[in-house]
Amino acid sequence: MSTRCRACPLHKLDQFESCTDDEIRVMERFKSGELTVEPGATLLLEGSNSPQLFTVLRGQGLRYKTLQNGRRQIINFVLPGDFLGLQAGIMREMQHSVEATTRMTLCVFNRADVFNLFKNHPRRAFDLTWIAATEEHFLGDALATVGQRTALERLCWAVVRLFMRAKALGMVEKSSFPFPYRQQDLADALGLSLVHTNKTLAKLRDRQLASWRDGRIHVMELETLAEIAETDPELPEPRPLM
Repeated sequence: MSTRCRACPLHKLDQFESCTDDEIRVMERFKSGELTVEPGATLLLEGSNSPQLFTVLRGQGLRYKTLQNGRRQIINFVLPGDFLGLQAGIMREMQHSVEATTRMTLCVFNRADVFNLFKNHPRRAFDLTWIAATEEHFLGDALATVGQRTALERLCWAVVRLFMRAKALGMVEKSSFPFPYRQQDLADALGLSLVHTNKTLAKLRDRQLASWRDGRIHVMELETLAEIAETDPELPEPRPLM
């Protein structure tokens, strides 16, 4: 059964800004249904003209760009609450792909209705703009990480950022969070070779700062990881939920 917007479990989290009754009614009209996909399914394909946009209700995935030679750059790790397909909604064509890593449940919206949000519901339209601006900010931070941080600093930055995102979503249990990805995915995200990533993970484990086992990243010394990465272990600010 489709989840009513007013009963959405994500709305209970402090990570997401509260909505007025009118905004919830708007989203219930905007939502066209729900979709469940299995691991490995492609949700959005680079270069495609998708008629649908999605909000992740449950599950995890990957955003990535692919080069002509088949190599790929992981842009971000997809978590619940993420809004997918905005590029297709505005630019008519996706500039990256999105793939499910676990079983995922997604709220589905029709791309054709996006203009109506801007025309008739300016606050919801502003929320879409905020989401786009936040993604741009993250890409700038990620580019600075790949370009200027050492391998150890990159890995520490990634662990801290992912830990805080997971904590805001209530996904952290006993200082660990689910990370159902491959080492190659993490290497691709940080611009490292698989061998270099493996060796750097071993350093974190040997120093008892963090470890990755059984599909979860265990964080033992968050403050030290943040100090190495020269970043702050802060929860992400509350954001809109589409």
